[in-house]
Amino acid sequence: MGTLKDVTVTIDLVQPIGRKGFGTPLIYGTKAKGHELKYYYELSEVKKDFTDKTPEYEAAKVIFEQGDNRPEKIAIACRDSVVKDGLVTDVLETLLDKDWYFLISTSAVKEDVLKISEMIELDGSKMFFTRTDKVEEAAEIKKAGKERTVVFYHNDVSKFPESGLIGAVGAAPVGSVTWKFKEIKGISPMELSLGELTAVHEAGAITYVQKAGRGGTSEGTTSTGVYIDIIHSKDYVKFNMEYRLQQLLNNTPKIPYTDAGIALIEAQCTSVLKEAFNNGIIAADENGLPLYSVNFKKRSEIPADIRAKREYNEGSFEFELSGAVHGVKIKGSIRF
Repeated sequence: MGTLKDVTVTIDLVQPIGRKGFGTPLIYGTKAKGHELKYYYELSEVKKDFTDKTPEYEAAKVIFEQGDNRPEKIAIACRDSVVKDGLVTDVLETLLDKDWYFLISTSAVKEDVLKISEMIELDGSKMFFTRTDKVEEAAEIKKAGKERTVVFYHNDVSKFPESGLIGAVGAAPVGSVTWKFKEIKGISPMELSLGELTAVHEAGAITYVQKAGRGGTSEGTTSTGVYIDIIHSKDYVKFNMEYRLQQLLNNTPKIPYTDAGIALIEAQCTSVLKEAFNNGIIAADENGLPLYSVNFKKRSEIPADIRAKREYNEGSFEFELSGAVHGVKIKGSIRF
């Protein structure tokens, strides 16, 4: 199920050889008679609907415990715990067009995780964060090849470490942060050898370790190795470009099929790219200028039969990701 729209933006991630809801997590759980999606701005509001013994409350608690970049609000929705028939994703399917981005499931059962991961991948507009205390389960999730799923390995999954990470990072301006090195309040660092940590990463998971006397996430990648901030940034640009262009169509009496009309469309695309640059999504050249370009064909370059259909499909853009530094090696020398 998707939102009706007249604009489609496609972004291909080329590997090198309106922040609407983009920081909002959805906690997806179970409850007798279910629980329709509801937004909460304080933990005290959550406690009115869920006792402090429930996983929904625990997941919300760790989010609200985080610092400056914690989300303004969270969403909670539950399927009916009494209903035995149907899939774990049945209710989730009806929520995909709602205002949220990060999905947290109270169930970390591998079979449920794989079903949810499949749905999020097919939808292509959200991300799913899950947890496990078994490296081999993380490896099985990795094998499924879902780049929108993040697996957090920790020995105490009851603390919802993935919720803590979203609470610590998710609401920062998209593109302004990396998800590695992040401190999570209420989560204890894992004591892992280098070999054990390598095994976690090879299984497609991230974890929480201590470096330089402080806890921090060991990596910032999804289960397939794609950086979380890349997926987040790509979705942000796509959503905002579609949203701005749809507003242009809605609010303009008529966009003429002329060079001037095409320029109106191009201006909206350029505006989104400028904002993405200011957020840190797009890289700059040596002079500090943003590394993006747009290409919109003029009216005379569009075949008459296409113009007759009132379709304009000849706009394109590209940009270079700013990326982030995740490791440093420095050579030194000593002289006598």
